[in-house]
Amino acid sequence: MGGRLRLYKRPNSRFWQCYTYLAGRQWRETTKEESLARAKDVAEDWYLGLKGKHHAGILKEGKTFREAAQQFQREYQVITQGQRNPKYVETQDIRLRVHLLPYFGDMVLSEITAGTVQEYRVHRATSRLDKKTGKPLLPSRSTIHQEIVIIRQVLKTANRHGWLPYVPDLSPPYKTSGKIVHRAWFSPEEYRHLYEATRRRAKNPLTKRWRWQSEQLHDYVLFMANTGLRPDEAARLEYRDVTVAKDVGTGQTILEIEVRGKRGVGHCKSTTGAVRPFERLVERNNPQPTDRLFPKNHRELFNAILDELQLKTDRDGNRRTAYSLRHTYICLRLTEGADIYQIAKNCRTSVEMIEKYYATHIKNTLDAAAINVRRPKPPKPDKDD
Repeated sequence: MGGRLRLYKRPNSRFWQCYTYLAGRQWRETTKEESLARAKDVAEDWYLGLKGKHHAGILKEGKTFREAAQQFQREYQVITQGQRNPKYVETQDIRLRVHLLPYFGDMVLSEITAGTVQEYRVHRATSRLDKKTGKPLLPSRSTIHQEIVIIRQVLKTANRHGWLPYVPDLSPPYKTSGKIVHRAWFSPEEYRHLYEATRRRAKNPLTKRWRWQSEQLHDYVLFMANTGLRPDEAARLEYRDVTVAKDVGTGQTILEIEVRGKRGVGHCKSTTGAVRPFERLVERNNPQPTDRLFPKNHRELFNAILDELQLKTDRDGNRRTAYSLRHTYICLRLTEGADIYQIAKNCRTSVEMIEKYYATHIKNTLDAAAINVRRPKPPKPDKDD
């Protein structure tokens, strides 16, 4: 082909690859052939097909989604360094590599439209089947949302570099707003069952080598349900971040905590129920100021106890995790009549989030006296009239 078509082999691959430069960009394809003679025939057919599409004006030109994704990954890791949790950045890379690149990778950026993304939503909802039932395994709404966010970020990267004239509208059709459901939490009775079970496990672990883990888990449950920390915030917490103090307003002994998490550095004041668990942590671990309060993850033991108590899911099927202890703190504070603005400040979130996901599901926030108002009846007319 006059030097326009080349064959080569990649390291550790038995197949021949073909390469050409056409319409202002590089094109590569595998011949899936081990024989050089057969690979030449496949490569020639491939090259002539590309030229025919080019002359017919149906050959898409420009950068591919894969190239834009590579540029996005380089920028994102550098720009967000120290600003986003490294685990979150790693999760974004996994979503891109496992789900998005296999589907969009070889598409030219101009081919990715709102319709293409909608086809991807359908593909994700139907591509995985349950081996037992044969029914599709539907990804959660938040999972699909996160993947669409990555697609939008990649396309914005392409737009900034002049590879894409505009970013298409990727908002989901038909269902613009999702159903608002309450966060899985433990009711006062369920919470009592939980901490009594962790207390029993701490006193009588299944084996001696599990004693430390069982005691740590018991204090973790009490600490989290009395501070409202996020699990990632608790994982970063060091002993120097926690101070036992006497609250001026109530005269109670509480914990004053300097929190580092998704919202940067914030502050939290616990209830009195968090003080004794913290003191036990200090007595048990004899820590240095820079040691972590909870250096290990107790997920398996926590889930085992939830399964034993049949508390792993709530009545709506929502799975309970360590995050449910934060939700329990917020709901119990609302139940006790705490000010919603102060709860939002103490939990480093917004009043809108509290009202949307918590307050609407707490019956104590409803004022029956204000709801069951009746219009006064008009006086009966005088008989003489």
